[in-house]
Amino acid sequence: MPKSILIHEAGGPEKMQLHEVAVGDPGPGQVRIRHGAIGLNYIDVYTRSGLYPTPLPNAVGREGAGTIVAVGPRVKGFRKGDRVAYCGSVGAYCEERVMGTEQLVKVPAGVSDEQAAAIMLKGMTVEYLIDRCAKPWLKKGDTILFHAAAGGVGLLFGQWAKARGYKTIGTTSSPEKAALARKNGFKWVIDYTKDDVVAKVKEITKGRGVPVVFDGVGKDTWEASLNCLQSRGLMISFGNASGPVAPQPPAILGAKGSLYLTRPSLAAYTATRKDLDASARSLFKMISTRKVRISIDQRYPLAAAAQAHRDLESRKTTGQTVIIP
Repeated sequence: MPKSILIHEAGGPEKMQLHEVAVGDPGPGQVRIRHGAIGLNYIDVYTRSGLYPTPLPNAVGREGAGTIVAVGPRVKGFRKGDRVAYCGSVGAYCEERVMGTEQLVKVPAGVSDEQAAAIMLKGMTVEYLIDRCAKPWLKKGDTILFHAAAGGVGLLFGQWAKARGYKTIGTTSSPEKAALARKNGFKWVIDYTKDDVVAKVKEITKGRGVPVVFDGVGKDTWEASLNCLQSRGLMISFGNASGPVAPQPPAILGAKGSLYLTRPSLAAYTATRKDLDASARSLFKMISTRKVRISIDQRYPLAAAAQAHRDLESRKTTGQTVIIP
């Protein structure tokens, strides 16, 4: 029988156990997928830990790529043998799964299962953050700030922002990660373990601050992010890698310069088939034109998913990581 990682209760990486599972036939509107690769993302930690509650037991992950091996009734636009990828639907840490087609996109020739699994969630996140969420605040040549520049989203973000004509400041925790960020499009990199991020941003921007901050770290960077913004700037808080931000009085935004705050999600920006397809097309175009280059930096077998989480949470990983079933 196919194997799957399952959690039966929220908690640490040790809660993830490998089991043999029965995978049924697809029902109406569903297909059965054999994974070629599974993406590792920080949102998987939130699922496992219970920060983002989900029905139990489940197979944790939200992103994968592979081949359709069976098609249920009333499926339109997909057939057996199609290479597909998806993100958003919990249950990816497995060899095979049955799921609906509403989140699937076809993977074009020239993009491998590993590449697709590594970039669907991160890549479409970068697409909506830059091209839709922040676009009204930005013009070519603007300087922006992104935290955790050497992470999976960060390395894609640096390349994408550079391709769009923005200059990006990134934050990292080591010289090695700083070098990696610069290689991937960041113009300036601040080592937050040694330097005052706010002071460095003000120095780079000649005291003005930045029009937009992209913050996927959360609790540890919240105050600095707000203090790096220009008057009427936009704070995009899209993650909680260091933990959730404590409740904040809305008046703080006024006190710091009539700031704007948004807490967007990929689910909201790809909620319709039209938006999902457009986002995926934009992502695959950036890859096919080599404006964004994908490298797989870590690979873990499915049975080592718990170790993958330990490494991710201790910031031992960089760039893109996949789990191989």
